[in-house]
Amino acid sequence: MLRDISLAFMRVHVLHHAAQESFYGMAMMEELHRHGYDISAGTFYPLLHRLEEKGLLSREERVVEGKVRKYYGATGEGRAVLEEIRPKIRELVEEVVEGEGPDDLPDPPDSGD
Repeated sequence: MLRDISLAFMRVHVLHHAAQESFYGMAMMEELHRHGYDISAGTFYPLLHRLEEKGLLSREERVVEGKVRKYYGATGEGRAVLEEIRPKIRELVEEVVEGEGPDDLPDPPDSGD
C-alpha cells in the first residue's frame, strides 16, 4: 500500500515540475531522490510513459551534447488536473500535517440511547 501511495505522490510531484518547466527523465529522478523518493529507472520511466499516454505530459526530443534527450512538459490537460487536485492536496495537508481535521472536531452530542 505504501508503494501505491508513494507512486501517487510522485505523479503529482512530476506534474508539478512539468507545469513549471520541461525536464528530462534523469534530472527528475534526481529531484525525486532529493525529496526522499526511492525509485528505480524501471519504475520511473513507465510512470512517465503512463502520464504521457493519459495526455498529461508531452514529450520532445532534443539533442544535447550530441545525444538525444527526451524532455517532458505538462500538457493543458496535465495543468488542468494539477489545478483540480491542488485544493485536495491543501485540505489533506491541513488535516494530516497541520493536525486539523476529524480528531480536532468536538464529539457529537449524546443521542440519549
